[in-house]
Amino acid sequence: MKKIILGAVFVLCSGVAAMAQKYCVIDSKYILDKVPEYATAQKQLDNLSEGWQKEVDAKMEAVDQMYKSYQAERAMLNESMRAKREAEIVAKEKEAKDLQKKYFGYEGELFKKRQTMIKPIQDRVFNTVQQYATSRGFDIVYDKSGGITVFYADPKLDKSEEVIKLINKK
Repeated sequence: MKKIILGAVFVLCSGVAAMAQKYCVIDSKYILDKVPEYATAQKQLDNLSEGWQKEVDAKMEAVDQMYKSYQAERAMLNESMRAKREAEIVAKEKEAKDLQKKYFGYEGELFKKRQTMIKPIQDRVFNTVQQYATSRGFDIVYDKSGGITVFYADPKLDKSEEVIKLINKK
C-alpha cells in the first residue's frame, strides 16, 4: 500500500513539473519609453499630427464660418442662391473631412509614418524580448503595459493544431 501511494505521489509530482512553465512579465511601454529613437520618432509624429490637425481645424472653421454667414443671409437669398451656397458648404465640408481622412484615417499619412518610424523600433524590442526569453528558457512572456497580454509564447506551447484535429474528428 505504501508503494502505491508513493508511486502515485511521484507520478503526480512529475505531471505537475511537466506542466509548469517558466514565465516572466515585461512592460513594453516602459521599455519603449527608454529607447531614445522611440522618443524621437514619437515626438516627430506628434509634431506632424499637430500640424495636420491645425490644417484640418482651419478647414472646419472655414466651413463653420460659411455656414454662419449663410444662416445670416438665408432670408435674403432666392432659392437658386440658397441651393448654390448650400452646395458650396457641403463641398467644403467634404473637402475638410477628406483631408482629415487623408491624414488620420485608416492607412492615412499618420498611419504610414507610424509604420515607417515606430514599427521598426517595436520589432527590435519584440525580437530582443524573444531572444531574451529563449536564452533564459522562458516559455511565456506577459506584457503588463496594456493589461496582461501574452507578448511572446514558445511555439511548442501552441496546441491549436491538436484542437483542430479534435474538431475535425467530430
